Amino acid sequence: MTASAYTAVLHARDTLFVRLRAATLLQKIALVLGFAALTGLAAQVRIPLPFTPVPVTAQTVVVLLSGVLLGARGGAAAQALYVGLGAAGLPWFAGLQGGHMALLGPTGGYLLGFILAAGFTGWCTDRWSGFRRLPGLLGLTAFSGLVLVYLPGLLQLGFWMVLGGIPVTLDRLLALGLLPFLAGDAVKIAAAALLARALRGAGR
Repeated sequence: MTASAYTAVLHARDTLFVRLRAATLLQKIALVLGFAALTGLAAQVRIPLPFTPVPVTAQTVVVLLSGVLLGARGGAAAQALYVGLGAAGLPWFAGLQGGHMALLGPTGGYLLGFILAAGFTGWCTDRWSGFRRLPGLLGLTAFSGLVLVYLPGLLQLGFWMVLGGIPVTLDRLLALGLLPFLAGDAVKIAAAALLARALRGAGR
């Protein structure tokens, strides 16, 4: 890539981010709606696993991107809208499911974790420039995508198992709700960090 072409790419990337943050209220609402819809679309990229009630989905990438690109408020709002409308009955949870029972089921905690992950990711990238560079973004998205999504996810999964009379041990809980997803999440987290770095830039 020539120096002029590289400069053009950087300019386009920075222009995109400036436009996102300088958007009008109506534009910001549209962006929040758009990322909520993208999360619902990513939920349909679904791979059920026969040994666990928790499926593999592509949502992590969109959740983390919403935080980086829309900021703490916008990212959390997009995910809260996704969860809220899904709980109200809009069938855009994984497997085209909807309704409040999804929040009480085995995957309800992961859905609530999406709000935490998007909000925290946006909050960090808004305030500290180190999190806008690739190493920082990788660490931040790994923390948000793993700890902030999986901690409430595992708690709710364990609660669901107890209510269903299923014996709960730490090993079993991790085997059902965490360990099978780590390899795929590593790919999704890296993809989210690379996309966020490419779109946002380090200096904004």
